[in-house]
Amino acid sequence: MTTFAPDSLALNRKLPLWYQVSQSLRASILGRHPDAPLRLPTEDALAAHYGVSVLTMRQALKELETEGLISRHRRRGTFIEPAARRGAPVRLLGSVDAIVAQQSGMVTEVLEHGTGPVPPELAEHFPGLDRTGFYRRLRSEERTGEPTNHAVNHVRPDLAARIDPAELERHPMTKVLRDSVGVTISRITDTVEARLAEPETARLLDVPLLSPILHYTGITYDEAGRVIDVARIHYRGDRFSFTVTLDAD
Repeated sequence: MTTFAPDSLALNRKLPLWYQVSQSLRASILGRHPDAPLRLPTEDALAAHYGVSVLTMRQALKELETEGLISRHRRRGTFIEPAARRGAPVRLLGSVDAIVAQQSGMVTEVLEHGTGPVPPELAEHFPGLDRTGFYRRLRSEERTGEPTNHAVNHVRPDLAARIDPAELERHPMTKVLRDSVGVTISRITDTVEARLAEPETARLLDVPLLSPILHYTGITYDEAGRVIDVARIHYRGDRFSFTVTLDAD
């Protein structure tokens, strides 16, 4: 039987291996093609794929099983749940794959894309540039069609010219920049704050005007320390929560 093929992962030895593996596999599952197989490879095969021990792989799979993304059956194997709940809380430990996982798993509609002037509030992040590429997207629950978040990305124009907007209907911007455009991402700075829904946001997310929303700003840097992408995402406050865990080391 054909099995699901997860993405590859470059491990960071400063972070828990089981966590990195679980988030990478989570992103692969939530970003999978609708026709992709539901059966996962064996524990041994997955452990070899990620370069970790079977015990580490087992812990990662347990995390995904607890979340409801997979189900495990004795003698039959491990399977992706086709109706797995999306938008579950994500624990951020500093992994780029955690960011990809956070952004994955929704039906995405690209509302608008093109180039435009750098917004004044973002000018400090794009010194020397007067224009950026921009992408507006609306994400919705796959089963219900209910809108969950509205995202606007501003990307350096040289990189935006290499982005296929159709890819953004299947994958998060972080994944597209890293895997399709070939950018080496050095870090992402996240800020999450509570705001009140303005008219356009309220309309897109189908929530009452001035209702609470979560406003996420993600600033992505390349290996040269340049800002390559600023993502501003409005999440419905009743659909998402964020937990940040800080490593004492």
